[in-house]
This record gives sequence, structure tokens and C-alpha cells, in this order.
Amino acid sequence: MTASRSTARRRALATALALSLAVPLVGGATAFAATPDGSRHASAGAAPSDSESNDKSTAALRLPRPTGPYAVGRDTLHLVDRSRPDPWVPSAGARELMTSVYYPGRHGGGHPTAYTSEKEARLLLEWWKKEEVLPPAAYAATRTFARTGVRPAPGRFPLIVLSPGFTAPRSTLTHLAEDLASRGFVVATVDHAYESAGTAFPGGRVLTCQACAPVDEPGGGELATKGRAKDISYVIDRLTGGENTWRHARMIDGKRIGAGGHSIGGSAALAAMTSDRRVRAGMNMDGHFHTGPTGLDGRPFLMLGTETTHTPGVEDGKNWDETWEGLDGWKRWLTVEGSGHFTFTDVPVLAGQAGVDDPEVPLSGERSEQITRAYIGAFYEQQLRGTPQPLLDGPTSGNPEVTFQRR
Repeated sequence: MTASRSTARRRALATALALSLAVPLVGGATAFAATPDGSRHASAGAAPSDSESNDKSTAALRLPRPTGPYAVGRDTLHLVDRSRPDPWVPSAGARELMTSVYYPGRHGGGHPTAYTSEKEARLLLEWWKKEEVLPPAAYAATRTFARTGVRPAPGRFPLIVLSPGFTAPRSTLTHLAEDLASRGFVVATVDHAYESAGTAFPGGRVLTCQACAPVDEPGGGELATKGRAKDISYVIDRLTGGENTWRHARMIDGKRIGAGGHSIGGSAALAAMTSDRRVRAGMNMDGHFHTGPTGLDGRPFLMLGTETTHTPGVEDGKNWDETWEGLDGWKRWLTVEGSGHFTFTDVPVLAGQAGVDDPEVPLSGERSEQITRAYIGAFYEQQLRGTPQPLLDGPTSGNPEVTFQRR
């Protein structure tokens, strides 16, 4: 990643956040209660029910309801890979990760989960100088549908590991993770230490973006990509068996594992596939590739990006052209008209609820969410479950914004 591209992407996030956070809310404070996993969530009266008014001047922020038949459970894990030091701060010792694991659950029971912690929300807002636009407590109180303490659904399910964009926290991939879990996937979203505006770790520690300057140096993007690929493999290790594994590891079918991500997280998904044959399918949402697709041996890959920057031959489209030629299995290259770099995350969803439009990104938050869930879900349904998905065969009248650049 060049310094100019990295800086431009971070400025884009600042603009997107400014739009999504300009939300008037009722009252000046929100009540919170502790959950069994130590997180904090808004009390029952803090978010409107589905039947209540969604008036833009009074509605609290909320994610869209998952579309699948399962309830969604969530566990929060602190993972420590003692086999390697942190690549950005070696003096910190072993590489650390925070992971939210979403899983198909039985309906009934459990406790609401927080979108993010208030401390992490404050760091994110301060990073982009938007703390005066929205109180961190209000942003942290964005309503989610996952619940802690939910009994797992019977059966074994595919696993998908999702990595967020650089400086963006794992919470920005929540609506996609919740939807995939509701459809019968176990989904792990990952915060990579020192690569977000701020991530809370056990013991009251908060790790900020120590990698932001180094990643702009020559080779920094490749270093981040390869480091995240190792992180993805370690998450798979810890979720699928062995010592100190996840408590519901028996839910996961270790022969059906996928990876994906937004921006550099998508680049990392491809890198993980090249080094870890357990990853059977990968996808990249609008990310510049920093490593080549060597050694995939026919495994499938999906590239989903913005029309303006990822059309063949345009800006990052050239980077995608090179990657496309090296993919040797099932593959699709899709672009979305009217989209922006953060279209495939929670950011436009929250902006749309506020009635705030970005003239440079005309695609609505609702359509952003629908397209992201539809195509990403279809990809994993087909590649990890073997269920044919006609949506991936070519253009459809119901999704005129989506162009099949390559098939």
C-alpha cells in the first residue's frame, strides 16, 4: 500500500464516519447494564422495538435484522499466539487478537450484546475528530441482534473468519456477521492488535494504532497482509480444536472453512488461502491486493468492489486485473454502481438511518446492506455448502447496480 492510497482511504473513512455519526438522539444519556461476557449493552428501553417509529429525529442507531432462521449467539474471545511476537510492537511480546464469534443459536434466552464498548467508541471518534458530533455512549449503544448465553443450534456448521479494514474495528462488520450466523455459519470477526483506532483488551488495556505509520512505508501493506493471514490461521486453530479451544468448537465443520474481509482484510483473506489449505473459499470487499494468488489449486475467490476504483483498468482495477489472472478456480469480479469504499460495512447502514447522504456515494445504506448480504451470503452458501446460487451466475434485474466484470 502506498502512502497516498493509505492516506486517501483513511480520509474516506473519516468522511463516512462523519456522515454516519451525525445522528440526533433522544436524551443526553443511555442506561447500560453488564452482560455475562463483561461487555456493556443498552438497557431494554434504550432501543426502539420493530413496531416503534423510525423517525430520523428520534430513532437510536440500529443494525438491520438478520434474515436467516437461526437466533444469533455471540462469544468474545481474547486470543494470544505465543509462537510469534507482535509485528508492530515486538517489545509487547506475543501477538494478541480480540475476536467476536457469532454462531447459529436456538431461539429464546441470552442477553443483548453491545455494538462496541464505550471506550473503543471514544477512541474511534477521537481518531477522526468526531467526538463532538456524537457521544461515544450513543454510538456504542447501536442496537445489535446477537445475544450472549444463547444455546448453540444442533448440527455442524461452516466457519468464516472476517478481517476488517485498516484502522477500522471488527464491529464495522457486525451486520454481515450477524446475518451469516443467522443463516447457519459460525463467523469470527477479528481485531488485530495495534491496527485499529483502539481495541480494548483484558485488564483495562487499550491498544491503539501503532501500525498506522509503518504501514505507509514501502512494504508496509505486504507486512500487514501477511501478518493478518497468520492471525486468521491462528483464529482457525483456536476455534476448531486442540488446547484452549472455543467452548462450542464441536459446532464447526473443519472441512468447510472460509475467510474474507474488507479492504486490507480482504487482501489478508487471499494471503491466508495461499498459506493455509484449510481455507476453502475467500473473498475481498474493495481491498487492494498486496500478495499474489499462488498455490490456490482451484479454490474459489470472490472480488466485490466499487465501480469507480475497481473496474478493470481503473486505479485499483489494474491491481485486481493482475490478481484475477492468477486465480485458477471458480472466481467472480463484481462491482457495485454508486458504492464507496465503506459500502460493504456497517457505516452506510447507520448513515442511512440518519437520513444523511454522501453525494459521492449515492447508493443508499439499505441497498448497501442488501447487496452485501446477498452476494457474500450466496458465495459462501455455494462454496462451503455446495448449494448452487443462481445469483452468482450473472446480472439480475433485481440488482441492477451489480456488474459482472469477469466470470
